[in-house]
Amino acid sequence: MHTERYPDTVWYVNTASLPPGPSAPRALQTARWLVRPSAYMEDCRRRYGESFTLKVAHEGTWVFITDPDAIKQVFTGDPRLLHAGEAAVILLPVVGSNSVLLLDEAAHMRQRKLMLPPFHGERLRGYADAMEQVAEAEIERWPLGEPFRTLPRMQALTLEVIMRTVFGVQDEERKARLGAALSEIIGWATDPRRMALLAALGPHRTARLRLFRRMLEPSDELIYDEIRERRRAGDLAERDDIMSLLLQAEHDDGSAMSDTELRDELMTLLIAGHETTATGVAWALERLVRHPGILERLGEDDKYADAVVKETLRLRPPVGIVVRRLAESMEIGGRTLPAGSAVAPCIYLLHRRADIYPEPLRFRPERFLEGQGGTYTWIPFGGGVRRCLGASFAQLEMRIVLQAVARRLELRRAGGPPERINRRGILLVPARGGEIVARARRPAGRGAAPLAA
Repeated sequence: MHTERYPDTVWYVNTASLPPGPSAPRALQTARWLVRPSAYMEDCRRRYGESFTLKVAHEGTWVFITDPDAIKQVFTGDPRLLHAGEAAVILLPVVGSNSVLLLDEAAHMRQRKLMLPPFHGERLRGYADAMEQVAEAEIERWPLGEPFRTLPRMQALTLEVIMRTVFGVQDEERKARLGAALSEIIGWATDPRRMALLAALGPHRTARLRLFRRMLEPSDELIYDEIRERRRAGDLAERDDIMSLLLQAEHDDGSAMSDTELRDELMTLLIAGHETTATGVAWALERLVRHPGILERLGEDDKYADAVVKETLRLRPPVGIVVRRLAESMEIGGRTLPAGSAVAPCIYLLHRRADIYPEPLRFRPERFLEGQGGTYTWIPFGGGVRRCLGASFAQLEMRIVLQAVARRLELRRAGGPPERINRRGILLVPARGGEIVARARRPAGRGAAPLAA
């Protein structure tokens, strides 16, 4: 019996029944996980097989799984026993304790029910115009004929989309102030030094740090001001931004969401929908400049563009794993895992299995037009009752941005080999920021070959 102690939590894990894994001290395993997560996962798969165990500071014991049948067991298992909220506690300092990401069991389902309507059907399609307007305006600002990093540009783009569609801020001065405050939080949360601090102190102690609370104050003040203003708005029922819709949502007992609940869920949508989508588009552009024929096709073909998005998220998922902590011992993948351990369906390794995706390292969107990829073999947004609420929103945004780029610009590589995968916070990002060179697309019939060719 092995006891793992962290602030506010004690887990008792019988390590004897866990699959094999590195024998290095927890601190060294944590360092490798923080510095080169993709290389570490690949190394462990080579050494230990499709299931292995890692020990990470303040995260406990993780059992990585890459078998689709085992992953299906996790995604369809009893949510009372598989706690995703408890496993996502690393996000606590920023998103707050009311976040749908940190809730489990009945509390999670109640909050998820309130948040689901804006992300489906006509509501979702209504955001497409705003996404396209923001994309066109952003592309106008891109430098032509010289290398530039797309990741910062995509971060600016996705933040503007969130300002319009999620927060619904219309006053330009208020939008600029809130955007600057939120950008500061994102920068803090994704700084490697802050990740080291989080690993050293744990999320609960980090959240209580006076320095951290002072950093959050400007954005919290602006968000609470916006909530109060919006509650008094006479046109609330006519507005379609997500904040306004959440202000009108009601719990089963007829009560509205509190200001604190709203703040936490708005921060959740920022964290879940800003950096991840920006990273996905930057990776897509990094791949597309190395496959110019694909770029030429996606501009006017929505189905093919959707396949490009899916292939990008397969080969370069912004997040490498999803995690569920076991409230009781469970049999998963033919092995009984002990209570207190965490099972981690590994998005990164699953998407690179040659038995599921032939030529797994090749960027080939056509595979998704041929029927490859399924509910438990393509999981960039997780799965089951914990599947990302904004999955359809993110895929729509990625498609619209990429098609806008393809219609307006010709792209080529900025030089150098394909970009290595680096960590930025919990994300897997292009090491050089998705560098490309762009120029305005020539009108058809002028006799000039596309620059990318």
